Amino acid sequence: MNPTKSITERVCQALGFEGLALLICTPLLVWITGRPALEMGAVTLGLSLLALTWNIIFNSLFDRLKVRLQLSGGAWTRVLHALMFEGGLIIVAVPLIAAWLNISLLQAFMLDIGVLLFFLPYTYVYHWGYDVLRARFLQKHAARGLDALPGDPVAAVGQQRRNRAADIVR
Repeated sequence: MNPTKSITERVCQALGFEGLALLICTPLLVWITGRPALEMGAVTLGLSLLALTWNIIFNSLFDRLKVRLQLSGGAWTRVLHALMFEGGLIIVAVPLIAAWLNISLLQAFMLDIGVLLFFLPYTYVYHWGYDVLRARFLQKHAARGLDALPGDPVAAVGQQRRNRAADIVR
């Protein structure tokens, strides 16, 4: 998780996260709840839009917190990221689920816990995979001698030394 990711990149990252989650969760929730696909699709889409907004806001704030506390990008930081992200989402999502499905807060909480059991590892794996693929893309981009992309940490070092990103040994 590089703190120099642009808002455009954050939006794309969040759209990918939510799009893949929709493709996985909607059929699962239809199967688990026995409710109509259209109803669960609408609920899933609404929660996805909520989560999408939260994803962009939370990741921007978490990146700043990570820099301030000098947290590494290791496994414990990713676990902290996933727990804080999902915890914040639960606070808002449970009342909305209860209202949309006309169920009790306890039933909505239990449903959300089931979804959480999916999303905790999914959040961890998705963001890890995104960061790995992003780093590889930036390295290949720089190795080809192309202009630096916004958020490329290697290019930032090169600019400080007045070198091109491709001139820096990785």
